Amino acid sequence: MSTRFERPESIDEATRLLAAGPWAVLAGGTDLYPANVGRPMTSPLLDVTAIAALRGIRRDPDGWSIGATTTWSDVVAAELPPLFDALRAAAREVGGVQIQNTGTVAGNLCNASPAADGTPVLMALGALAVLRSERGERVVPVERFVLGNRHTVLAADELLVSVRIPARSAGARSAFIKLGGRRYLTISMTMVAVVLDVDVTGTVSYVGVAVGSCAAMARRLPRLEAQLVGRPLDSDLGAQVEPADLAPLTPIDDQRASAAYRRDATTTLLRRALRGLAAS
Repeated sequence: MSTRFERPESIDEATRLLAAGPWAVLAGGTDLYPANVGRPMTSPLLDVTAIAALRGIRRDPDGWSIGATTTWSDVVAAELPPLFDALRAAAREVGGVQIQNTGTVAGNLCNASPAADGTPVLMALGALAVLRSERGERVVPVERFVLGNRHTVLAADELLVSVRIPARSAGARSAFIKLGGRRYLTISMTMVAVVLDVDVTGTVSYVGVAVGSCAAMARRLPRLEAQLVGRPLDSDLGAQVEPADLAPLTPIDDQRASAAYRRDATTTLLRRALRGLAAS
């Protein structure tokens, strides 16, 4: 039996089809196809790569909008301020170059892997997921979009159309550090994303800190974020990281690392990221 395949050219056409669902949404296919190796595709496929409005990074007065089918190679090549250094670094860690050329920002988020490289960065940036359906549009913070391992708030008739990044000052900066068994093409033991913004006096005015691969989903660290706001950027921010800051994390023992090692490594990576940003 052949599987139905549609390739709409507009968001409206895609949402009409989704309303009559069910569909498996196809963008880069770097998660969808490996998940179905050795068995036929049974769900109808909705290929959204022909929708031009879904691809690209755009600036507006409120911040930036990253289209759903924007690839990781697009992110690497884009001219973006230091605020996006963490996202660019994460983009270079998503598989190899072939995967980066095809895999999409929205696909990485919707796949909802605990080890997804992009998710902790988007959380730290305070990003918002924009969802569209025949019923209208809703906007969900990324930290509430992912509910757990392979589980999101996305309804069957909804399409993730973009991710919005709030505007920050020209002094905003970010860092992403991933620890794996080797430098590239590895599932991480832990990863950290840190975003800092400063006011005109050099005082930290915004902090976003998120950790991946240490729970069923990436987690922000609100206690650490609160401790860092109001401190001068030139202080030893890394020294502020305490074991209690990692309370939202629930690392496990598996073949890649023990829970204890993950906690210790995460603390080290957070301190390293904060000190690097303070010195930049």
